Amino acid sequence: MMFDQLVKRAVKFEQAAHKLLSMHEGAASRVVDARQSLARVTALSIKQEDMVKQAVRCIEVEVFRAAHVLAFAAFIDYLHELAGRDDFVALNAARDKWNIASVEDIRERFSDHNFIEGLEAAKLITKAEKKAFQGLLTRRNECAHPSDFYPDMNQSLGYVSEALSRIEALKSRYP
Repeated sequence: MMFDQLVKRAVKFEQAAHKLLSMHEGAASRVVDARQSLARVTALSIKQEDMVKQAVRCIEVEVFRAAHVLAFAAFIDYLHELAGRDDFVALNAARDKWNIASVEDIRERFSDHNFIEGLEAAKLITKAEKKAFQGLLTRRNECAHPSDFYPDMNQSLGYVSEALSRIEALKSRYP
């Protein structure tokens, strides 16, 4: 019984320490907050959750550009699934020449930018959301391609958190 009490006290201490340290900008304890954010998002598929976990792991090991790329990959995959909820009827109606039958069609034939535009045309997202999603895409592109953009831990945590928040907002509208 004594060992169990020590373990419980150690866990409580660790949680309190992470909570306190996460308030400091450069503290690795902020990554714990990202893991907690991930836990609250229930809309992710196993593949999407794995990509976000890998993004968080990239932040832990200070590979910040890769964290952006992985977080966006999970985000866009969620959007692909959202568009397919009605077998792409809304998207095909909004873009009659697209003839999308599967997520693979989207991935092979359309850029992420065009796909996001199509989501707005199909009224699956608002104009404000389209602009925000394109902003996420722009930052992803800066990380995925040669550029002078080198995000830090705070920017990467913010990016992952924003992607998860956007998914949560969509999930509340499309349960």
